[in-house]
Amino acid sequence: MLPLKLVLDTNVVVSAVLSPDGLERVALVFALTAPASLWVSPEIIEEYARVLGRPRLKIAPPRATEILELIKSRAQVTRPSQRLAVTLDPDDNIFLECADECLADYLVTGNLRHFPRFWKSTAVVNAREFLTLIAPHLTP
Repeated sequence: MLPLKLVLDTNVVVSAVLSPDGLERVALVFALTAPASLWVSPEIIEEYARVLGRPRLKIAPPRATEILELIKSRAQVTRPSQRLAVTLDPDDNIFLECADECLADYLVTGNLRHFPRFWKSTAVVNAREFLTLIAPHLTP
């Protein structure tokens, strides 16, 4: 398998934590395992931390810290050189900025309606589409 560069929207990471048997968990594990690589920016890490810490999600603080530390230890960090104003939700532009900078193959999101289906060389897909394309044997 060829190495893949992936960017994960915050909703994928949160779903992976909340639903251990879900496709988002499989996508996160895949992204953290060679030959794939998860790419993040400092802004993405900040958003992951902020959202995982929301009381209404009821994610225990030690669990949120554990997930963040795992991501930080395995992800590649990039610092986007340009700001974008492309997505329907302005807060989502950080994911396209990261994908643009690292030349990501896929941006995986649970909110396809917020993004264009492609951004330059990056395909924007949900977890099911991603796994169907990359690892169909992992999709029920």
